[in-house]
Amino acid sequence: MKDQVGVAPKKGHVYTRFGDRGQTKLVGRGIVGKDSPRVQAYGTIDEANSALGLARATTHSDDLFSLILEIQGELMQVMTLLATPAGVEPPVMPVSETQVVRLERAIDGFEEESLVTGFFVRPGGSQASAALDMARTIVRRAERHVVALSRIEPVDPLVMKYLNRLSDLLYVMARVDEQREIRRLIVSTLNSELGGAAQSGALTLALCDKMVEAGMQRAREIGVPMVLAVVDAGGNLLEHRRMDNALVVSISLAPRKAYTAAALRMPTSQLAEMSQPGAPLFGIDVNTPNLTLVGGGLPVVLGGVVAGGVGVSGGSVEEDTSVAQAMLAAIG
Repeated sequence: MKDQVGVAPKKGHVYTRFGDRGQTKLVGRGIVGKDSPRVQAYGTIDEANSALGLARATTHSDDLFSLILEIQGELMQVMTLLATPAGVEPPVMPVSETQVVRLERAIDGFEEESLVTGFFVRPGGSQASAALDMARTIVRRAERHVVALSRIEPVDPLVMKYLNRLSDLLYVMARVDEQREIRRLIVSTLNSELGGAAQSGALTLALCDKMVEAGMQRAREIGVPMVLAVVDAGGNLLEHRRMDNALVVSISLAPRKAYTAAALRMPTSQLAEMSQPGAPLFGIDVNTPNLTLVGGGLPVVLGGVVAGGVGVSGGSVEEDTSVAQAMLAAIG
């Protein structure tokens, strides 16, 4: 269908020109103005999701990183629900009481670690905590928009309950991150003053060689030629080794496994479980390039920090994982 100026957008473009008229399409093809309460609600949640992306990119804590990633997946679910008008079947599962309880349990766990000051906080104690506080206030605004929407259209009460708990959780996560960052900086300063006695947390070529040699030894033991890869914390390739007679497809798959494990700070097999339909990260491999859900990728942790990832391809998932584990065991 052509737009108002009579020129149809080319296939594959991000822009459609439909929004030039100040309207947007809801799930089920309903059309509303961009200033409608429903669009205000899910659009504000989209803002919060972006702020969470900044928090995920800057936190040094793996548990916060993983939790933020799960929350982002759930917010996509909430946005889809709010973009579905009354009378239309939503293409995603409704928010469950289990999801709300999970947020409450996370709050309880982090509150045991965070210090209660008794005063209003001044955001900015760390980069990630500042982003988490930003996300928290945006979620509060989204909650107000959802309440306003509920006065004129039906809204699942669990959506409002979820957003309410989420803002509380983000507050506690921000406090935890800034406290951990203070401790990290103190330890870093002390280590520097002591001549850098602590492990730097950086993967060296010598460590990579050691891991690859150990992995190839394990591959020979099980009789499966493999391709082995090691990447740094940024997902950049450090070492890539192909054993004789290893599958050609494994040449590209092994680095992708290593990249995925380093980028998401989790084994690729765990990501596969979290990406099933109905799980928090469903669809992440479609929306994010270079990721793979195939087992055989593991993060490399040095000094309590993810320093990179290893990826192995050539056999079954169990065989690939066994070789990857041997690589990590080589450096303790």
